[in-house]
Amino acid sequence: MKKIAKIFNLYSLFMVAGLLCILYCISVYFVGFGTKFFLVWGMIGTVLIVGSFLQWKWKLFSKLPRWMKRICGIVLCAGVVLFLLIEGLIFSQFHAQASAGADYCIILGAQWKTYGPSNVLQRRLNAAIQYLDANPETKVIVSGGQGGNEPITEASGMRQYLIDRGIAAERILMEDKSRNTDENLRFSAAFVDLKEDRVVIVTNNFHVYRAVKIAKKKGYRAEGLAATSLPALLPNNLLREFLGVLKDFLVGNL
Repeated sequence: MKKIAKIFNLYSLFMVAGLLCILYCISVYFVGFGTKFFLVWGMIGTVLIVGSFLQWKWKLFSKLPRWMKRICGIVLCAGVVLFLLIEGLIFSQFHAQASAGADYCIILGAQWKTYGPSNVLQRRLNAAIQYLDANPETKVIVSGGQGGNEPITEASGMRQYLIDRGIAAERILMEDKSRNTDENLRFSAAFVDLKEDRVVIVTNNFHVYRAVKIAKKKGYRAEGLAATSLPALLPNNLLREFLGVLKDFLVGNL
């Protein structure tokens, strides 16, 4: 009876985890997110529920050869270790504060909605405004092109947002062609003397580690300034950022 109860509890645990993933997917959809990445949570939840049901009903995993089970266990453990390592690196820059007197700060783009900046982008802009107000000699580069779901370029929207809040127009430079973090920094480099200028990269806390690593790989004298992020979306952003770090490492951006 104890063994049966233990197995039942294990299946129940995976079922509940799968259901929570699906509910989180739905909640992120209603909160609003700039990409369809949140669907990954629905996929994970479906796999957990279907997999636990199949194992409970037909014991499919139990029928695998021992060597295959060991390989699955090794892959799973390696994946967990890799995930924890990368998330540790991401969290290491979660509260990054830039030193005063930078020559430029670069605000990395995020979705611009019909009514203005998304929550993610607004937090970046507000963090940059605080830095710019405290450092009146620092110029700012607003970086971001126009996605298919955006009414204007992110850069033009950011520029006007800064001007409306007291940042002089002559301090603002625009890079309005980029589509991702790598392009943000590659195209923005045209405004910067990479050997001489000190640059602050302004982005949300979960994104600082990857953004600064990419900037340094391109030759920037860079440091990060972490804006806050919406707590409800943090699990989604951390999972997405984990995959982003892996991708940029594999293609040589880090």
